[in-house]
Amino acid sequence: MRALVQRVNRARVTIEDATTDTFEGVISGEPLRSIGRGFVVFLGVGEADGEEEAEKLWRKISRMRIFDDEMGKTNLALADVGGEVLVVSQFTLYADCRKGNRPSFTQAGEPSMAKDLYRRFCQLAQADLGRIAVGEFGADMTVDLENAGPFTIWLDTHDL
Repeated sequence: MRALVQRVNRARVTIEDATTDTFEGVISGEPLRSIGRGFVVFLGVGEADGEEEAEKLWRKISRMRIFDDEMGKTNLALADVGGEVLVVSQFTLYADCRKGNRPSFTQAGEPSMAKDLYRRFCQLAQADLGRIAVGEFGADMTVDLENAGPFTIWLDTHDL
């Protein structure tokens, strides 16, 4: 799995033709689509990924100490600052641009498997945080965010 994590002051996702996919068992009612201070996690699922990668990646993200402490050092994790999370699926993190000018996405996970792992990642985040904001798997979305820092981190479970 791959994630592009951005520390934000605020973020929201807008979905033009949202379905009723509310991640049953994870988020009740209408999905939350915006957050305050926290992380936006753009999440890509690869063809060889499984639950182990989802768990490993969420563990790493949830424990990353990239918020400033009282001394101005990046020493605090998401839970330490009462941070929120917006998770947006993004298969384009598996773009292969080595040949030609049009990216190939053959390393991205097959959609139904990728959707299940995206949901699993969201369940893990929700279990730790109580409530999360989500995009919609496979939808055309507009993400509006205010990057804090800016602070952006690239994670790949193959490198963790």
